[in-house]
Amino acid sequence: MPVVVKKVLAWSFLAFLIYFMAFRPESAARMFKAIGAALVAMAQGLGDFLTSLMT
Repeated sequence: MPVVVKKVLAWSFLAFLIYFMAFRPESAARMFKAIGAALVAMAQGLGDFLTSLMT
């Protein structure tokens, strides 16, 4: 993908996030909380996997 397209998509995504947080803060908070929980679950799963490899 060309660099210009990546930049346009990145700035568009950032603008959407700012808009979303400004006009729907409760929904934005729930979304980021869910994303954080998913990342923690993935890290926990990876840790469990690596622990089971070592034992």
